[in-house]
Amino acid sequence: MRVKLLAVGTRMPAWVEEGVAEYRKRLPAEFSLEIQEIALAKRGKNADIRRARQQEADALLKAVPKDDVLVALDVEGRAISTEALAQKLNEWHMNGQNLSLLIGGPDGLDESCLSQSQQRWSLSAMTLPHPLVRVLLAEQVYRAWSILQGHPYHR
Repeated sequence: MRVKLLAVGTRMPAWVEEGVAEYRKRLPAEFSLEIQEIALAKRGKNADIRRARQQEADALLKAVPKDDVLVALDVEGRAISTEALAQKLNEWHMNGQNLSLLIGGPDGLDESCLSQSQQRWSLSAMTLPHPLVRVLLAEQVYRAWSILQGHPYHR
């Protein structure tokens, strides 16, 4: 199974790259975690935020592999526990499906991303910095995998 994080924003700080790399290396080859960065649309003094979000959405959706389960991360989405994530990953894995998770830019995801997603998840009612979201998701994917394997990491 492949889990793909499609994230708006580039040039993450070293601690983000190191954190994500740590959890990626713990996963086996048959359960991979990929990150694809999407360039942030230009925003100037009088920027059209709606247009910027639409440009980011077009790039995000273009990068989603055909037949992937698509989940949008959205503050108004449904909260999901680690155990529920593990159950979902197992279900998709058993069905031969891969997962793409969409992480929006500073202004969130465009409605086109939300409407094309099969599910919307919220990581927290709090606003989280986008770099931290990448590390958090990498850790949660690893934790979910460890639950499925009966590995003691989750305890």
